[in-house]
Amino acid sequence: MMNDRSRPAIPDVRISDQDRDRTLAVLAAALTEGRLDPSEHAARAGAAVEARTATELTALTADLPAVQPTRAERDRKDLAEWLAEWRYWLGGLVIMSGIWGVRCLQKDELTYYWPVAPLGIWAAVLIAIAIWPSDSDTNEEP
Repeated sequence: MMNDRSRPAIPDVRISDQDRDRTLAVLAAALTEGRLDPSEHAARAGAAVEARTATELTALTADLPAVQPTRAERDRKDLAEWLAEWRYWLGGLVIMSGIWGVRCLQKDELTYYWPVAPLGIWAAVLIAIAIWPSDSDTNEEP
């Protein structure tokens, strides 16, 4: 039976510049909110810049709440996701129209444009998503 001392220690994970930047952003938000005074912020920011492992960074923000995205950031993210869905819709339009076009060439006649049904339903859903209020919209105060 092996005890804990005979097992090799798992080395702590090294961090990247992005990890440091995220920690510095949390510290800056805490300073702005008044959770840290300027001297404590300076000390923690300096330690974040010098940190080499994830454990060191975690210790610097362990007593701070997680940063919540602002309404504008959430709206920007939602818009980007919605526009990405329209790009998928456009890809579906190209693929389905290509299939329809090849089929028309095979039959040597223009047939009913069948992609109108799935594309129309898909577009209606995307439009409904845009105009229907989300849970976060109905739960927030003005």
